[in-house]
Amino acid sequence: MPGNVGITTTVPIEVIYAGGMTPVDLNNRFITSSDPTSYVQRAEADGLPRNLCGWIKGLYGVGMTSEDLPTIVGVTQGDCSNAHALMELFERAGKKVIPFSYPYDADRGLLRLQIEEFTAEFGVEAAAVARTKERLDRIRRKLVRLDELTWKESRVSGGDNHRWLVSASDMNGDPDRFESELDAFLDKAEQAAGRSEGVRLGYAGVPPIFTDFYEFVETLGAHVVFNEMQRQFAMLHLEADIVEQYRKYTYPYRVWGRLEDIAHAVEERAIAGVIHYVQNFCYRQMEDVIVREELDCPVLTLEGDTPGPLDARTQLRLESFIEMLR
Repeated sequence: MPGNVGITTTVPIEVIYAGGMTPVDLNNRFITSSDPTSYVQRAEADGLPRNLCGWIKGLYGVGMTSEDLPTIVGVTQGDCSNAHALMELFERAGKKVIPFSYPYDADRGLLRLQIEEFTAEFGVEAAAVARTKERLDRIRRKLVRLDELTWKESRVSGGDNHRWLVSASDMNGDPDRFESELDAFLDKAEQAAGRSEGVRLGYAGVPPIFTDFYEFVETLGAHVVFNEMQRQFAMLHLEADIVEQYRKYTYPYRVWGRLEDIAHAVEERAIAGVIHYVQNFCYRQMEDVIVREELDCPVLTLEGDTPGPLDARTQLRLESFIEMLR
């Protein structure tokens, strides 16, 4: 069954590739397009409410306008409750919808069953999935090195770290090309002089909908040395067993695993403060209370709505936060 398969968030792409198909992360197609706002406008024109997460509206716009995505995998537990209705809208539009669920408590047995059902849906054998995982893990090890070049040696910017890691959610639809381009990037980065990093920041939360966040932070003399969710999407924990790989993935489960991951990075990477990004109208805004109270470091909470550059108020808050840390 050749062709493209849209994904609403990170799922076991090893299964999709092993089935001879190509995963396409709708999030990446949305935010990297030349006009991401047009997808949001399409969603609102079709009747989706204005007080709905901008990412969901973007995914809807991408899914509805992408004729090359006849099949879409929707994460109906462990991502966003809006994904349920989003899948129903896609199904009504004639898309084939494949559900995938992460168990709330990261139960290994339940997750194994989900992956087995997912594998059966694509008609592949477990051995083929294991071989594909070995192939993708080879690329992920190189991304681990890219992450080290960011926080250990300051040779890679926080923005480049973000772009490479978030792209690993689907390997840009072509692992061979992705690896080749990554090799070329790493060759240059290994030879680059260490950056004057200034204030060391951590970034927590889903990737920003702002289009100039990392560039602006660097103009303030700060360096993002940890991108939480992007690093999770890239699967840099590298477990040999695919079930354990997606069980260690913190995003779909309770907030405590995320906090442990962030706190470890704060200590290991000598992070002065954390910027916690939350998307307007997302249930994860509620988790910000826990993040701010549990992390033992200064935390600045930023909210975003639709794609575009940072607004003046958010720029001022970033300036004040970084100056305080300095």
